[in-house]
Amino acid sequence: MKVSLLAPDLSGGGGTRVYLLGQVLQKLGCDVKVFGFLFGENLYPLPPSNLPVQWVRGRNYPQILAAARELLSILDGDVLYAVKPRPTSFGIGLLKRFFSRRPVVLDIDDWEMSWFGGDDWRYRPTPKQLARDVLKKDGALRNPQHPFYLQQIEQYVRRADAITADTKFLQQRYGGTYLPNGKDTDLFDPSRFNADACRAKYGLENVRVLMFPGTARPHKGLEDILAALDRLNQEDLKLVLVGGREIGDGYVESLLSQWPRWIVKLPSTPIDKMPEVVAAAHVVVVPQRENRTACAQFPIKLTDGMAMAKPIVATRVGDIPEILGDRGFLSDPSSPEQLADKIQWIFENLEAANAIGLQARQRCVERYSLKTMAEILAKILEGLTHR
Repeated sequence: MKVSLLAPDLSGGGGTRVYLLGQVLQKLGCDVKVFGFLFGENLYPLPPSNLPVQWVRGRNYPQILAAARELLSILDGDVLYAVKPRPTSFGIGLLKRFFSRRPVVLDIDDWEMSWFGGDDWRYRPTPKQLARDVLKKDGALRNPQHPFYLQQIEQYVRRADAITADTKFLQQRYGGTYLPNGKDTDLFDPSRFNADACRAKYGLENVRVLMFPGTARPHKGLEDILAALDRLNQEDLKLVLVGGREIGDGYVESLLSQWPRWIVKLPSTPIDKMPEVVAAAHVVVVPQRENRTACAQFPIKLTDGMAMAKPIVATRVGDIPEILGDRGFLSDPSSPEQLADKIQWIFENLEAANAIGLQARQRCVERYSLKTMAEILAKILEGLTHR
């Protein structure tokens, strides 16, 4: 079976989930290719080396209409698998289905409107504002990712031939099949790496590494970890941030300016090279804050840490307690003092903490592996072919 995976923005919109689904489909023997618009200058994150990616230059309206025609012309999958209910992925999939009758599967890994206030958001411009938003070269409605378009495309979610969702929150909201984020536990295998050698390779000798292997955003609670490090006040403790967009929103820069003492920044790394980076961690931190966006997410860095048998410090937000079970160290959200206590205990009892990390890996193998995801997806694809 040929599957065309549709990403909403290959320069930073759901790429990690797209590539994960691509790996799972490859495991099922599918011929998989990723397609999408590239709105930035570079692919982010970088794809696995064995997963082909073809992009079309993303534009604002009305130029994106020509780009959409180009993208539609190269989609060749027997099944279209769109990630995120956005016009630039799911919208393209629905258009292709209209012309080709190929089934469209929609994967939902975020509540898109949560970034703008959720269901309460309304676009109510004055006539003058509407004219500016539509007619000006940089008008708000020229942007295909404007919340007005996100809100409109959400009304078509039920028209997908099948839906997958990576959290219970999203499954309850949109229906479909629960498909949690898995991990290639053969690739992410701690026995393949020497942690001390990995720390030396990345300049982290003599450092106790608290690693955040994901894109830094305000709802992810990094300020709480940094405040915890202020409380602990131990020079060899560092928060290591991995990756991030080359041209970001200034958030990481603001963290670096406020807490230069505690932060080490590593560059972006291709997904298939991430196990070596995570191997350098002593602890993986997932300090999500309790808001609508965080509650709807399955943090992929959780399974990074679990698969690599790392002690994980996280917060009781969304599905995190269920994902970790009792194989991690949970605190209340927005609680630097509790995070500091967890970090202190781990390093004072590192052998016991590492034993819990090994239990977390076993839980990941059993519940959150590519094999588990493949079993779920196989049933969905089988259902599509028997329609």
